[in-house]
Amino acid sequence: SAVQMRTSDEATADEMQNISVFEESADLYADEKHYPVVETQYSTGELGYNSFFVKNSTGFNLDIGHYLSRSLGFQTDSSNEPQVLIVHTHTSESYLTYDAGYYHESFYPRSSDENKNMIRVGLSIAEGLRKQGIGAIHATEFHDDPVYDGAYYRSYETMEKYIKEYPSIKVVLDIHRDSISYGENGGKVKPTFTYNGKKAAQIMIMAGYDPDGYYDFPFWEDNLTFALKIQDAAENMYPGMTRPLYFGNFAYNMNINNGSLLIEVGTDANTLAEAVYTGELLSNVLAKVLQSN
Repeated sequence: SAVQMRTSDEATADEMQNISVFEESADLYADEKHYPVVETQYSTGELGYNSFFVKNSTGFNLDIGHYLSRSLGFQTDSSNEPQVLIVHTHTSESYLTYDAGYYHESFYPRSSDENKNMIRVGLSIAEGLRKQGIGAIHATEFHDDPVYDGAYYRSYETMEKYIKEYPSIKVVLDIHRDSISYGENGGKVKPTFTYNGKKAAQIMIMAGYDPDGYYDFPFWEDNLTFALKIQDAAENMYPGMTRPLYFGNFAYNMNINNGSLLIEVGTDANTLAEAVYTGELLSNVLAKVLQSN
């Protein structure tokens, strides 16, 4: 079998589900063409600091230590009021359902099923934050289905709606998943790391740059500070969790407030179970950063 696992007597519930889905799918898609899934762990980059890396595409001379030494541009509190808003611009983005080392030709990495798309990952993050006493609102609106174009405009309107309704919101997290092609043979890249013997999807945090005001993003340095603190905490708590932080000339709705970030959880070649587990771990990282401020 292409699925490398322990014997059924020793397998976890997740692994048994993986075996069941794999066997069913192997029969269903037996006549379809396969494309490779290449598993990797991104661990290096052009700009390193402590145990993490940053991809800086701006030309700005980034002093990581300076930004890590800053306080966040906002403060959360221990009240019962919502502090964090989790939203999904590309809500229907989804993952593989099993880990076989390949995907089938008809694989379509989008779903309207809330148990299979980004809503399930966002739920994992929100639940983890609430368990640690941090009020979290999870927006489950679809912004890319049935119409993909204009998704960022629609998600910005959703963000504004929730911030107006809950002025206590300090943090806005737009949770996506990435897609990385491999070679010319239709392959896909699957970024993973392992914690406590369990495989998880690596994350990529994005932070925008706007020195000239083109994006109406005057507090980009606050958002960058927040991003770097999450990156640093993630690697200290769960080594290998992060791909290089992407610092670039964009806003992607991060100009909604000074605690707003876009985070990619894995790619379409990761499994949903891996992404959900990452959501749990990410909630711990976020709690650490917010409660330490």
